[in-house]
Amino acid sequence: MTLDFKGKTVLVTGATRGIGQRIADDLGRLGARLILTGTKPEQIAELNARAPASTRYYCVDLLDRDSLDTFLRELDAYERIDGLVNNAGINRLNSVGDILEGDWDDMLEVNLTAPFRLLKHVSRRMVEGQYGRVVQIASIFSKVSKERRATYSATKFGLHGLTVGASNDLARYNILINTLSPGFVMTDLTRKNLSPEEISALSAQVPAKRFAETGDISSVAVFLLSDLNQYLTGQNIFVDGGFTNV
Repeated sequence: MTLDFKGKTVLVTGATRGIGQRIADDLGRLGARLILTGTKPEQIAELNARAPASTRYYCVDLLDRDSLDTFLRELDAYERIDGLVNNAGINRLNSVGDILEGDWDDMLEVNLTAPFRLLKHVSRRMVEGQYGRVVQIASIFSKVSKERRATYSATKFGLHGLTVGASNDLARYNILINTLSPGFVMTDLTRKNLSPEEISALSAQVPAKRFAETGDISSVAVFLLSDLNQYLTGQNIFVDGGFTNV
């Protein structure tokens, strides 16, 4: 069995850093044609200037409905879209009594409404081609939660709810959709937001005794997007070193 994405076109949101970037890089190495999004115009221009012909970056602000509408229209220029990774997300922490309605609205927009709109648009194309693979990147907080995570958990529980419901609609068309829920992942953002002492303390709570690397998450995403996956759909797969089991 081999992983081969030659002839396949895959869309990955939030692909300019972290988990999304690693998924895009791995898919590119396996021959996929890539449609990738980010939010910084200067970075997008720079990336497009050195990207191979098979890869195109788009500047898309998922908080801006007009920006996403424009991007959805641009997707219609592609002959086919075989895979979708709804990876982009935001997280603003606050206790439930102090949650700002603007933060609630923004997190719902980016973490749930935008993935729904992308899935709705792209799945129509997949139905026409009788083929598709979709991965929704959620979080361990789609199963458990902790202080100041009420809004984030609401969006990630909802994202998996979208996965479950849509999987029932789409499986008959050979379109398989799953949620992938990472635990603590060692990204540049993690290193920026947590001290070495905090990382060490959190790692001690994980049965595997370490944070995930982005490759740990990407390898599962790539399998779910590949033709090796022929029957797995509607599931929430936790790549967390066992954290949600303790």
